[in-house]
Amino acid sequence: MKDADCIFCKIANGEIPSATVYEDEDFRVILDLGPANPGHALILPKEHYPNLPALDERLAAKALPLAGKIGAAMQEALGCDGFNVLQNNGTAAGQSVFHFHVHVIPRYTADRKMISWVPGKYAEGEMEKVADQIRAAVK
Repeated sequence: MKDADCIFCKIANGEIPSATVYEDEDFRVILDLGPANPGHALILPKEHYPNLPALDERLAAKALPLAGKIGAAMQEALGCDGFNVLQNNGTAAGQSVFHFHVHVIPRYTADRKMISWVPGKYAEGEMEKVADQIRAAVK
């Protein structure tokens, strides 16, 4: 299924030109137009899924190995020291295009562009309560 109004559906299916670095029957991998570092890539499924929970399990099983393949190619081709694999779900998490996609970002020791957060702490007994809530909701 494709969404006629989705920009990533159009790019993934070749309707809009892109700097494609990899393609197979299920995915197109393109360079991001607003890269965190040169080589920052997006893995786009050719079918439309708005987010990770909606993603077909067969494609989900292929997405992470593909991210590793692209990251390894970045290390070889660009000489980067590592790479981030990032996937956002929902506006609060930074998702701005509601078509499942995975960012693969080449990283260099000196680039100082860390994806980070300030570690928090649980109050006494809070961790187990939160774990219980999540366990109860897992289907």
